[in-house]
Amino acid sequence: MSTIAQNLQAVHHNIVAAVQESARAAHGVTLLAVSKTFDAAAVLEAARAGQTAFGENYLQEALAKIASVAAARPPVLLEWHFIGPIQSNKTRPIAEHFDWVHTVERAKIAERLSQQRPAGLAPLNICLQVNISGEASKSGVAPSDLPALARAVAALPGLRLRGLMAIPEPVDDFALQRAAFARLRHLYEQLRAEGFELDTLSMGMSSDMRAAIVEGATMVRVGSAIFGARDYS
Repeated sequence: MSTIAQNLQAVHHNIVAAVQESARAAHGVTLLAVSKTFDAAAVLEAARAGQTAFGENYLQEALAKIASVAAARPPVLLEWHFIGPIQSNKTRPIAEHFDWVHTVERAKIAERLSQQRPAGLAPLNICLQVNISGEASKSGVAPSDLPALARAVAALPGLRLRGLMAIPEPVDDFALQRAAFARLRHLYEQLRAEGFELDTLSMGMSSDMRAAIVEGATMVRVGSAIFGARDYS
């Protein structure tokens, strides 16, 4: 068994343990393998181990990787998630090549994705990124502005509003981790109570996945625990 396959097995074991701790159904948590900075070979190795959903932050790197993976293994249908910041001039390739976008924080970006989503593709799945910790340096819509943004995005053709995403301020304390994720879950539940058909809470990474799952995450974004330490040099 390859290292990536072993790591995937360990991550799935940790997901099951966290789900059992929260008394939830194990099938209710999707693992998104964050493959940014890792090459197509690493994605293919993870795919051979059964992983199908991959998250990318950097557009040009992602587009080359998507093409390489498709050429090397065309029968395998992988799901590609864009999880990085979105510039207005980058929306077209995102709309054309991805299945999910987790980082919509402005109506203008959603409108461009809607306009540029090819008619022959399924609706682009959208998560709204919320600045749940109120950090000045962190992307995301303010909680107070979330309902208006949700209404705007839900009305756009070619998009399907699925849920919320957040990257809370990093802390080591488990109770503080849970508190941040609980705030996002509360916003999610409020929107559902208002009639939005949401089913996705994209929250939790390698360092805080357990707290996120206990607080209701339906999708966790895990990179280093699967692929190893990243080299940004």
